[in-house]
Amino acid sequence: MAEQKVDAKSWAMLGLLGLIWGASFFFTGVAAKELPALLIVFARVGLAGLILIPLHLLIQGALPRDAKTWIAAGGMSLLNNVLPFTAIAWGQHFIGSGLASVVNATTPMFAASFMALFAMEALTARKTVALALGLCGVILLKGGNFGDLGEQTLGILAVTFASACYGLSTVWSKKRLIGIPPLTTATCQLITSGLVMAVLAFAFSTPTLYLSASWHVMGALVASAAIATALAYLLFFWIINRAGPSFVTLVTMLVPVSAIVLGALFLGEKLTVTEIAGALIIGFALVIIDGRVLKKFGLAMA
Repeated sequence: MAEQKVDAKSWAMLGLLGLIWGASFFFTGVAAKELPALLIVFARVGLAGLILIPLHLLIQGALPRDAKTWIAAGGMSLLNNVLPFTAIAWGQHFIGSGLASVVNATTPMFAASFMALFAMEALTARKTVALALGLCGVILLKGGNFGDLGEQTLGILAVTFASACYGLSTVWSKKRLIGIPPLTTATCQLITSGLVMAVLAFAFSTPTLYLSASWHVMGALVASAAIATALAYLLFFWIINRAGPSFVTLVTMLVPVSAIVLGALFLGEKLTVTEIAGALIIGFALVIIDGRVLKKFGLAMA
């Protein structure tokens, strides 16, 4: 088993993943204007699975037949796809993509808590400080406007539930995914997710709504599947294999930053002073969790 390490390449791939998943909230927000959550998620995981299957056959060979791999993929499909994707898509019918991405940035807090609960990683002083700073940063990104939520409450609770699922998936991945090729994990997970979502979509929704969806909604679904899911999960599981599941959860601290930047570039949204400050605080939190810069200045924390 290769030793897991956090290096410059790991951080570069994490940054790219943060950029892609920042865009995913935009794609979901566009689709949510015309389609229910179950159909959004079904299209996302179903199309992504169809993209990865031939890629797996070409690069990795035949799909695995052992129960161990499929059980590992099945657990991840529920904790990392079916439950959180549906919760976020449903929540984005009530809140905007920016706020959804900010709430989703609580994932590392849930991950650290679950890892400590299952005695897999200690909740050290350095992690506690970093996660607290990260939380302050994402709150500042929205100007601290978390007071009078009104009708936003359901959306925020839904995305918070999704964050808890993502956090729990770190425990599952650390126990079950080590040694499985990233392409195999991603492909099997999406196949399983697609099958589950097909049952849910046909049982509890109306798939014929796809036929009346506008071209920009269909484009958002394709982009969500191809870029924000198929490509993103190849990066996601590559990072897990290289740097570990706890490290990859930090991507949710980067996602709000990329989501706001993408909004400024493509939607005409302007970055405020508080959003810039929040981004800087999040960056500092990541530096603390990484620890290498602190060691160079003799400021290492346990």
